[in-house]
Amino acid sequence: MTLTLDALLRRAAERLLHASSPSPRLDAEALWMHVSGRDRTWLYTWGDRTLGEAPCERFLLARFDALIAARVQGLPVAYLTGEREFWGLRLATSRETLIPRPDTETLVEAALERADAPAGRFLDMGTGTGAVALAFASERPDWQVHGVDVRPEAVALARRNAASLELNNADFIHSDWFAALVDNPAPAFELIVANPPYIAESDPHLARGDVRFEPRSALVAGDDGRADLRYLIDHAGAFLAAGGWLALEHGHTQATDVRGMLERAGYTQVASVCDLGGHERVSLGQRPV
Repeated sequence: MTLTLDALLRRAAERLLHASSPSPRLDAEALWMHVSGRDRTWLYTWGDRTLGEAPCERFLLARFDALIAARVQGLPVAYLTGEREFWGLRLATSRETLIPRPDTETLVEAALERADAPAGRFLDMGTGTGAVALAFASERPDWQVHGVDVRPEAVALARRNAASLELNNADFIHSDWFAALVDNPAPAFELIVANPPYIAESDPHLARGDVRFEPRSALVAGDDGRADLRYLIDHAGAFLAAGGWLALEHGHTQATDVRGMLERAGYTQVASVCDLGGHERVSLGQRPV
């Protein structure tokens, strides 16, 4: 059977719409770009091209159909293609890590606004794909950027992403939060950031959308999602330079709690920053000078 590229994408988008994909057309385009190696400009330019006449095209159509079927079952596009864009950077992804999301760019923006020195040391806790650390490293090439993660697979993936992007000012190590840094004689950090687990075990959103397939250990924390946020706030001060900043991503209903924890831990200049949807998504504080 032959059909135009536009018809192929339209039919795929209809399948995804019936499967409740929040972005059916974009998903279909992303999956076709993945199997064909074409970019979105090519898709829009050659939408009337007829497909299915050559053997190689029949192979691509079969791969595309298999990916659409997997997406219909709910598998995230980032896991199907093995990549995701974040801060304009193309990052490899895997099922061992969270999928980088646009709202987390709020954390990068908050860190950059407080990185006014020409050089310094930056630490990303629970780095996953390395998205936050690498975004910061790309904007501050004279800073030393470090990321830690408790999962060795995540550390290996972050290192691969750094190498692929040729960001030589970023490195990643295996550590359970600060454990591997306790005996490190290196100077303190001017910035420590984290997008830690902050979802309560009972949260119904865990049964919806892409998060169904993401590692639960990177999503869920005890004490109704506050346990890891509290741990980081209570322990980060020992690794911050005087005047250094701690910035944490959290749930959109947790800002008041997180600001309170920061204030009780002795941080100053405590504030929250809104994400793209207008929700308080990042809270931060400064270690007293």
